[in-house]
Amino acid sequence: MAGRLNLFNSCKVFLSTCRRRKFSTNRVLTAKVTVRDALNAAIDEEMNRDPNVFLMGEEVAQYDGAYKVSRGLWKKYGDGRVIDTPITESGFAGLAVGAAMNGLRPICEFMTFNFSMQAIDQVINSGSKTHYMSAGLINVPVVFRGPNGAAVGVGAQHSQCFAAWYSHCPGLKVVSPWSSEDAKGLLKSAIRDDNPVICLENELLYGVSFDMPDEAMSENFVIPIGKAKIEREGKHVTIVAHSKSVGTAMDAAKDLESLGIDAEVINLRSIRPLDEDAIVASVMKTNHLVTVETGWPQCGVGSEICARIMESKAFNYLDSPVMRVTGADCPTPYAKLLELNAFPQPHNVVNVVKRSLNMK
Repeated sequence: MAGRLNLFNSCKVFLSTCRRRKFSTNRVLTAKVTVRDALNAAIDEEMNRDPNVFLMGEEVAQYDGAYKVSRGLWKKYGDGRVIDTPITESGFAGLAVGAAMNGLRPICEFMTFNFSMQAIDQVINSGSKTHYMSAGLINVPVVFRGPNGAAVGVGAQHSQCFAAWYSHCPGLKVVSPWSSEDAKGLLKSAIRDDNPVICLENELLYGVSFDMPDEAMSENFVIPIGKAKIEREGKHVTIVAHSKSVGTAMDAAKDLESLGIDAEVINLRSIRPLDEDAIVASVMKTNHLVTVETGWPQCGVGSEICARIMESKAFNYLDSPVMRVTGADCPTPYAKLLELNAFPQPHNVVNVVKRSLNMK
């Protein structure tokens, strides 16, 4: 009886607090979490859940990671499961693929995906093709993850977006998170997948805080690979983006609202498989489509989306051509002003949307 009274009193206190703070007990609670901490939580939870999961890469252990994504994991799990590697991407990527073939689940961090070019043979020829070439007998559950695309002032050799590069290859799944919720849910799904997944993060987003719903804080939270998310509903134009470009699209949508344009923003989350159904459904509603990415225009993610729409039932719903906003078709400049203008800004998206809607 005393226990029931205590429970009853606790409920009264909670409800009283809810009234004072003016929020409903039905509200989904949220917390502010950085992308860095969301990735750290995903790795920690999966290493705790499955002893076959381990992390490897340059400076991931004692230094806590070049971007502090692996902060605290070496102290918690030790040398056997958080492993510092030499500066030899081809070597440790090959080691990761071999470990995956033998039943382990490595998370292989590239300090930047630009360095993954040193390991491209291991990622593609050894990683992506083995399941097919073994007639399904050998799985390769490895995750290759790290920052992708341009940072600030790092020059042309450190500024490529590899979304189109890797999504070109059968046998790979490619995810590209924007928010903290994306980062945690997609990385956990990637670690649990039985074949190679490329997780393209963004250095400039690591320190950005996003709202994390209470559901996403759970150890059981995952986001299915291949499912896009509508970040903002609208009726006049569909804007499709991934990674940092989602934020650019959201900012552009706010500016468009002041012009009376209601934009729908789709966060792709997954580049391969691509959620074609979500894009088609949106285009059939808005009749206009603009894609946004930081990658180069030729053979880019936007190019693939254009082709899919041309071949789909959504084509007959278009009131204007599909239009793309991309990075400049040149190596990334080092000079700050040139670099800023080499990648999409909200005003670039606004101008292209206005052209799509035949507005001056």
